[in-house]
Amino acid sequence: MADTANYDLNVILDPALSEAQVQTEKDAVASQIERHEGTIVQLEEWGMRRLAYPIRKGNEGYFLIYRLSLTHDKPKTIEASLRQRDNVMRVLVVKDRPEWKTRKVKVEAPAQASA
Repeated sequence: MADTANYDLNVILDPALSEAQVQTEKDAVASQIERHEGTIVQLEEWGMRRLAYPIRKGNEGYFLIYRLSLTHDKPKTIEASLRQRDNVMRVLVVKDRPEWKTRKVKVEAPAQASA
């Protein structure tokens, strides 16, 4: 396989979908990823969440967060193909960067000298 990188794929589905329809959409996402020679590292299913702003005049959406391993030229094509699906409200692909996962160590202030 060519040079790969890790990506986060965030998908917001229509909140009115049944469990079977949500599973169908998850299968469609998985098939798109496989078609473009990617692998799903992890899937976080956040479920129904309130949106920060209305999408399609709705205030809720069903959230799916995928962690993927893909070649560098594939994320845009996957994103474009998922946007064509009727039940997908939003799609966002972000490159995962290791420096985002580091935790900053809190530095304690030096003790003040007593006068």
